[in-house]
Amino acid sequence: MKIISGKYKGRIIEGFNLDGTRPTMERVKESLFAMIQNYLDNSTVLDLFSGSGNLGIEALSEGIRAIEKIALSEGASFAYFVDSNIKATKTIKNNVQNIGITNCEILNMDYQKALNYLHSKKQQVDIIFLDPPYKTNYIEKSINLIETLDLLAKGGLIICESDTLDRIVYSPNYEIIKDKKYGDKWVVILKKI
Repeated sequence: MKIISGKYKGRIIEGFNLDGTRPTMERVKESLFAMIQNYLDNSTVLDLFSGSGNLGIEALSEGIRAIEKIALSEGASFAYFVDSNIKATKTIKNNVQNIGITNCEILNMDYQKALNYLHSKKQQVDIIFLDPPYKTNYIEKSINLIETLDLLAKGGLIICESDTLDRIVYSPNYEIIKDKKYGDKWVVILKKI
């Protein structure tokens, strides 16, 4: 896998064949980041169920985009990477070290412990990537806990990836700003209102 844009564009990310993960492919990633680029500037990002760290690294990379020499976005300023799989977190550590990323924290713990950890630090985030294993109710459980702990800043985004829309369950405190099907996966972007 490669980083598709920004200051780390073209750099290779390990972990494409990591057991138990489903990396977001470049075509999907490119479309997704085009949809959220206006929300990335100096944001704090949480890559929950992060696998190789592909999405969080891309958010940090987004870099300065220029139209008529005016900088539009500087990308995310900090990322939290969470995965309960020790091989995944080792892969993330290798990826961020190889690229030279220091503005991140890698948490080897399950999503519930990680969300409670962020709450204990009084940390709110602006963007959450939520791509849990398919055929689970982790999207609904994650969103409920995120809301209970007030972890998402007002106007923040949750980007959900699932094999079916039925698994993307959320409260009326969110609105869908975009949903799109890519092959066998759905990407739904929720905004906190």
